Amino acid sequence: MDLLSSLSVATSGLNAIEYQYSVTSQNVANQSTTGYVSETATVTSAVTAGVGNGVRIGATQLHINQALQSALYAQNAQVASYTAMDNSLTALSAVQGTTAANSTNTTPAGTTNTLTDQLGNVQAELTSLISTPLQSVAQTQVITGAQSLTNTIHTLSSTYATQRQNAQDSVASTVPAINSDLTQIGVLSQQIVKFKSLGSDTADLENQRLGVMTDLSSKLSVTFSQSSNGDMIVRTEDGTKLPTRPDQIGLSDSSQKLPSTTWPLSTSDVTVTSAMSYTGGSTSAIPGIMLTGTDITSHLAGGTLGANITLRDETYPKAQAQLDSFSYTLINRFNNAGLSLFTNGTDATGTTVPQSSNTTQTTPAGIVGLSSAISVSTMYVNTPSLLTTTTTTTDNAGNKTTTAATNTTTGTTTAGDSTIIQQVLSQAFGTSAANVSDQTSSGGPDLAAPTNNLGVNGNISTGYTGAQGLLQLATALTSDQGATIAATSSNLAASTSVQTVLQAKVADVSGVNVNDELAKVVALQNAYTANAKIVSAVQTMFTAFLNAIN
Repeated sequence: MDLLSSLSVATSGLNAIEYQYSVTSQNVANQSTTGYVSETATVTSAVTAGVGNGVRIGATQLHINQALQSALYAQNAQVASYTAMDNSLTALSAVQGTTAANSTNTTPAGTTNTLTDQLGNVQAELTSLISTPLQSVAQTQVITGAQSLTNTIHTLSSTYATQRQNAQDSVASTVPAINSDLTQIGVLSQQIVKFKSLGSDTADLENQRLGVMTDLSSKLSVTFSQSSNGDMIVRTEDGTKLPTRPDQIGLSDSSQKLPSTTWPLSTSDVTVTSAMSYTGGSTSAIPGIMLTGTDITSHLAGGTLGANITLRDETYPKAQAQLDSFSYTLINRFNNAGLSLFTNGTDATGTTVPQSSNTTQTTPAGIVGLSSAISVSTMYVNTPSLLTTTTTTTDNAGNKTTTAATNTTTGTTTAGDSTIIQQVLSQAFGTSAANVSDQTSSGGPDLAAPTNNLGVNGNISTGYTGAQGLLQLATALTSDQGATIAATSSNLAASTSVQTVLQAKVADVSGVNVNDELAKVVALQNAYTANAKIVSAVQTMFTAFLNAIN
C-alpha cells in the first residue's frame, strides 16, 4: 500500500472516530431526556476491487423495539387518564366524609360529615323533640341539624360543579397542547422525509420526533405508524386519523403555519351549568372538539383529554343527578309526612315555589340542579316552634284533621303537639313499601326516588334502586361515588405498576447505558491513537522522502 492510500485509510478512520464520538456524546447528553432512544453509529469497511480502503460512515441507527414502544405509549395514556381522574376525584373524596358504616368501635354514628350522618342527625334531633316538644332548644336543634344537612348537600353540589368546570377548562387547554404536538410531529416528519430522500442521516430528527410522540401519548390515547418514506401517521384509539400537516388530508401545507396550537383540532371554553351537556354537533351547549368542521369528541379517549371529557360528561353529571334525586326525595317524603321542612327556595317575592318531579328540567320546573337550591323553609327557621304546633280543622261532616301549623294558620292550634313529628319519623324515614315506593297505581303518592331518565338529556341513571329509605338512599349515593373514587385510585396504582415495568423494558432496549458509552469512548481513544500514529508515520515518511529528493 502506498503512502497516499495509507493516509487515506487513516484519515477515514479519524473521521469515523469523530462521528462515533459525536453519537456517543449525543447519547450521554440525552440519557435523561424523556422519549430519547439511544443511537448507534454505523461504520463499515470500504473495499475497492477487493482491497480495503478505510471505513465508510453509514446512517445512524436507533435502538427501538416497536412493539414495546407502542405498549408504553398506550400505558402512558392510561396512567395519565387515571391520574387526571384521581386528582379530580380527590376533591370529592375530601368533602364526602367516610364511606364506612355509621358506627364503628372508634367512630360513633353521627359524628362524621357523610350525607348519611347528617341525615341521621336530623332523625335523632326529631326523636329528641318528641320528648320535649315545647323546649325551644330542642326545636332549634332540629333546624340547625336540617341546615347542616342542606349545607352538606350544597357542598357536594358545589364540588361537582367546580370539578366539572375544571374538567371543561382542562379540555379547552389540552386541545392546543395536542395541536402543538401533532404539528411538531408533522414538521419533523417533513424534514425526515426530505433528508431520507437525499440519503442523509435522520436519527437526531427521529429522536426529537419520538420525544414529542411520548409527550402526546400522555395527553391522548393514540397509535403511530411510520410510512416507508419516513412520514408518521397518527390515529386515535379507535382509528380516527389525526393529521399532523395539511397535506395529510389533501390540503396545501401553505394553508397553515406550523407548528400550530390552533390546528388541526379546535374547541372553545364555556362556563358549565347543571342545565348544560355535551350532545355532539355544532348546537351542543358544551362545545365539541372539531376536526375540519367535524365533531370528533367521541373518538378522543384516554390520556388527560379523554379523562377530562369523561369527568365532564359522565362522572360529575351522574353524581349531580344522584344528589338531585336525593334532594327531591327528601323534600317529597317530608312533605308527604306533613312537614314541609325542606324546600327548593323561594322566588323573588319570598314565596315558596312548588317543586316539580320532572327529571329533565331545571328546578323548580324539574329536579335538575335542585341540590344547589334546596334549603330549610324560612318559616321554620324564623319560627322553630311551628315544628310542634298543629292545626285541627273540622269539615262539614264533623271529621277532624290535624296538620302542621303555618305562620298563616287559621283554626284551632295546639302547641307542643308532636303528632306531625311522629309521622315524619315513621313515614319520611320509613322503609316499608308504602313509604318508599310508587303508590300512584292505587291512588297514593309516588315516594320512590327518581332513578332513571335523569339529567337534561334524560340519559342518566343513579345505579341503585329508589325504593329504599332516606338513610339507605344517602348511603347508596355515598357508596356509589366512593366506589368510583376507590376504583380510580386502584386502577391508577395498577396501571402505574405496569407502566414502570414497561419503562424498564424499553430502557433495557432503547435507553442510554452510560457505562457502555464510556467504554466506547475508551475504545475510540485507542483507535484514535492508532490512526494518529499512522498519520504521523506517513508524515515522517513524506518528510524523509522530500529531504531525500532535495
